[in-house]
Amino acid sequence: MIIKNADVYTQDNVFVKGDVVVDNGTFTKVLDVHNYVGDEVVDATGLKMIPGLVDIHFHGCKGADMCDGTKEALDIISRYEASVGVTSICPATMTIAKEELVEVMKNAGEYLYNGGAHLVGINMEGPFISPQKKGAQAAENIMHCNYEYFCELQKAAHDLIKIVDIAPEEPGAMNFIDKVKDNVVVSIAHTAADYDTAMEAIQHGATHATHLYNAMPPMNHRKPGVIGAIRDSYQCHAELICDGVHIHPSVIRATFAMLGAGRIILISDSMRATGLEDGEYTLGGQPVVVKGNLATLHDGTIAGSATNLMDCLRYVVKKAGISLETAVMCATENPAKEIGIYDKVGSISVGKQADFVLIDEELNIKRVYIDGKEIIC
Repeated sequence: MIIKNADVYTQDNVFVKGDVVVDNGTFTKVLDVHNYVGDEVVDATGLKMIPGLVDIHFHGCKGADMCDGTKEALDIISRYEASVGVTSICPATMTIAKEELVEVMKNAGEYLYNGGAHLVGINMEGPFISPQKKGAQAAENIMHCNYEYFCELQKAAHDLIKIVDIAPEEPGAMNFIDKVKDNVVVSIAHTAADYDTAMEAIQHGATHATHLYNAMPPMNHRKPGVIGAIRDSYQCHAELICDGVHIHPSVIRATFAMLGAGRIILISDSMRATGLEDGEYTLGGQPVVVKGNLATLHDGTIAGSATNLMDCLRYVVKKAGISLETAVMCATENPAKEIGIYDKVGSISVGKQADFVLIDEELNIKRVYIDGKEIIC
């Protein structure tokens, strides 16, 4: 198959008009195409060709949730995400009962690809968090970092856990980081940590911040907190939920100026109401009311997002004024690198999986391909 006349988003993070050849599910030629022989031609004149998006932090969509712990739920999630241009998924768990979380990990670890987006990892959001900054997490299931329990979960997941979220100020956190840092990304999350504690965690090996600004102390000129520590630590990357609810456009722009595009990862943090009508749903076993993009617990606490990653990318470009080239990098290359799959996905490069999206000038999806095969949206 050849995709002709597209504005191709290259691994240099720029758009270049040209052709791309796909063979046996992989990119075989990018731009430098001569004497193509094949029977399938896709005319992409007037369209932009971007890598399939990679969402490394979301909970569910279309009525299904990662913590449902069923094959059917993962089928629904992977199909919906593919339909909105997200071709690689690393869904997040919640702070649920110990035995239940083991079963959720086992379900994901044993999941076999059934079309749609590829399940490439798990983001373990809880239970190693702070009760003070639990957000929409269930307080009764919060626990201190427990290496043996984490190993049990990782074994159940067949080593699919790519990110583990922790509050570094809680007992045992630093020792836990020491033990797991070489095998999984350690993220500072749902935390009341001050600047010095966050810096200590980073020195021990934490390299990631979960949904920056949310479920952590605000940045103050005398108490810079986790946000200041991330800013000062150039090896660290930060997630941003750009759904029009969690972060003001001005703060989005300020964060790009503060950290630089290479350290920012766009996420959706979407929950099961995403793709459905307004109403009452659940997240981690707790009731959630959804109105438009806003999802809240009954007490008003924001409970994830009702927006998919492609919509977040559009918001960053259209409302926050970030360039499309930069936004695409933060939704493809950066997350793929963060969880160690950039050798397979995250850019339109020879030898990688042919996961890509064709969009128009208004950023509307026209076609989605996974492993070189079109997904009917």
